[in-house]
Amino acid sequence: MKHNKVVKAMIEYYSGDPKRIQHFLKVHAYAKMIGEMEQLDKVTQEILEVTAVVHDIGIKLSEEKYNSSAGNYQQIEGPAVAERMLNELGYSKEFIDRCCYLIAHHHTYKEIDGIDYQILVEADFLVNIYEEDVVHEKIPGIRDKIFRTESGISLLNAIYGFQIG
Repeated sequence: MKHNKVVKAMIEYYSGDPKRIQHFLKVHAYAKMIGEMEQLDKVTQEILEVTAVVHDIGIKLSEEKYNSSAGNYQQIEGPAVAERMLNELGYSKEFIDRCCYLIAHHHTYKEIDGIDYQILVEADFLVNIYEEDVVHEKIPGIRDKIFRTESGISLLNAIYGFQIG
């Protein structure tokens, strides 16, 4: 699969940083699962999966330039780095443009403009809730504010032990 080349490139890019590598691998796994459960078309699924792998590519440069991994810096720095990587791996301009758009907005939760964007945000939240040790009582509010797909909501409820209905 072509996106395995992206995974390998990202592991090399984040060599020596297992925390970042584990993060994008988990986000990719959830994005892949939700996308398949929501029955995305093949192109949208591939854009989603590739973007899930590279969504945080801007962290490294953000930490170097701003001494911060804050989401706003990731959104500024990530697209150019991702564009270079995805060009080298042979993706089309149209494909790269959508991936870069998603990277540039993945910490912006208003005006989500597509199912790929929605699922990327949900997958990232599923991982971040755990990695950031979010207080259990705050999770339903995150679910109600952010999650829109039936599959993402179902996963969040199952993972964190919430019953609906």
